[in-house]
Amino acid sequence: MIKAIFFDLYGTLAGFKPSRYEIQSAACANFGIALTEQGVLRGYGQADSFMTEQNKTYPLRQMSEGERFDFFCEYEKRVIEGSGVEIDLETAGQIWNTVRAIPYEMVIFDDVWPVLDELKSRNFSLGLLSNMNRSGNELLQEFNLSNHMTFAVTSLEVGVEKPNPLMFKKALEIAGVSGREALHVGDQIGSDIDGAEASDVRPILIDRDGNHPDFSRCPKISGMTQLSDVLNSLS
Repeated sequence: MIKAIFFDLYGTLAGFKPSRYEIQSAACANFGIALTEQGVLRGYGQADSFMTEQNKTYPLRQMSEGERFDFFCEYEKRVIEGSGVEIDLETAGQIWNTVRAIPYEMVIFDDVWPVLDELKSRNFSLGLLSNMNRSGNELLQEFNLSNHMTFAVTSLEVGVEKPNPLMFKKALEIAGVSGREALHVGDQIGSDIDGAEASDVRPILIDRDGNHPDFSRCPKISGMTQLSDVLNSLS
C-alpha cells in the first residue's frame, strides 16, 4: 500500500518563467543563432542528463566558481546542440553569461496544485527531494509548498545528490515508511529513476518534454494530472 509520495522539484513540480525556450532564444539572438522550441527541449534533456552524471562523481555544489563556469559552458553547448547548432565552448560561455543576465523565476506548473490538493486529502505523506543547494524549509517556503509537503530533503542537508540512496533513505526515515510503501516522481532517469530503484522505492517518470518516448522501465506520465491514474493502477 502506498503511503508516501516524493517529488523532484525542477522539471517535475516547477519550471522557468519566461520559458527556457524564450530565455535561450533571447540570449542566442545576440549571437545570430536561431533555436527551435523542440530543439531547446531536446537540448535541455541532454544537458540535464549531463548534469546528473556530473553530480554522481563531483557535485556542482563542491566546485569552485571557475569549475562551475567550465561545467556550464559545456551544459550550454549541449542545450544549443539540441537545435542542431554547433558552437565552441568559448561562445557557449558567452551565451551562458547572457542567459544568466536575463531575469527569470521558477514557478510551480499549473497542473501541480490540484493534484497536491487531492493527494493531501487522501492523507499521503508528501515530500520534496531536490539536488538544489538550498535547505528544504527554504524551498518549501519559497514555492508555497509548506501547506502540502510534510518535509523536504535536499543535497545541501544530506551531503549527497540523487541518485545516491542516502537521499531516498532519509526521505523514507522522515516519512516513516518502507521503500515499497513509497513512490518517487521525477523527470531525470539518471537521478530520479535510478536513485529510487536503488532504494527500493517505486519510481514514476514524468516526461513533460517528450524526451523519452520509448522509456518503459517504470510508469511514465506526461503531466501531473495523470498521477492519480497510476496510483489507482498500483492500488
